[in-house]
Amino acid sequence: MGVMHKRLYLFLAFLNIVSLALGSCGDALVTPPAPGPHQWTLTWSDEFNGPDGSAPDATKWNYDQGGGGWGNTELQTYTNHLDNAYIQGGNLVIQTKQETYINPVDGITRDYTSARLLTAGKFAQAHGRFEARLKIPYGQGMWPAFWLLGNNISTVGFPDCGEIDIMENIGSEPSIVHGGMHGPGPSGINSRTAAYTLPDNRRFADGFHLFAVEWDTNQARFYVDSTLYETVNKSDVITSGQWVFDHPFFIILNVAVGGSWPGSPDSTTVFPQQMRVDYVRVYQ
Repeated sequence: MGVMHKRLYLFLAFLNIVSLALGSCGDALVTPPAPGPHQWTLTWSDEFNGPDGSAPDATKWNYDQGGGGWGNTELQTYTNHLDNAYIQGGNLVIQTKQETYINPVDGITRDYTSARLLTAGKFAQAHGRFEARLKIPYGQGMWPAFWLLGNNISTVGFPDCGEIDIMENIGSEPSIVHGGMHGPGPSGINSRTAAYTLPDNRRFADGFHLFAVEWDTNQARFYVDSTLYETVNKSDVITSGQWVFDHPFFIILNVAVGGSWPGSPDSTTVFPQQMRVDYVRVYQ
């Protein structure tokens, strides 16, 4: 094979490999996260590979329901309706709709519906790596989240149960996500949070991204794709509060509308909105 032909052949082969790689990753090519200090073993997962139009796996997920504001003056009612949470194309879809609805659970009327899925009573784990590959919604007033709550919340309440926010976004910040930990402190809630910004003004809503926390007895590390952007140390937390992160936590996926942090939707906000979840995986 001549030199020029060989170079052309190698170049075309390279393009073919790149094309296959991009095609296998859906909306975005996601680099696997950098390994932490442990050899991880998968302990729980949901790949959302059920039939299109089916409900989330009831052996893994419960629903929070109601429209009472959820402590944040949120504007949506959470339902267990199939059009607010369903499987499509190998993804869990949490769909937020603009519709007037009276929730039979609490009798409250709201102008938006959405879903909040949680593994409480079905799965919880202390420490490990919790990750999800997500494509989030966008627009003023939207508030998608992937987070953890201590499974002792029913007995000790919040913030004593602890909260770990793996990913939160408000629609007015399309290129920014937030992560962090919340627990008790001298004046109430002791919070350690940080933000990660996509380069070049790209929006998180334009593709899938991998969000993860690696968490042990002394530290929690927060990732977007392969980037470690925040580390919270136990030694830092206990100087101004309590480290309440040594018991099992359960998983929550939700999309809120409005509230004290994101503000209300406006004329620029488009409905319906969707958060798509490719998978959730937990390791130890």
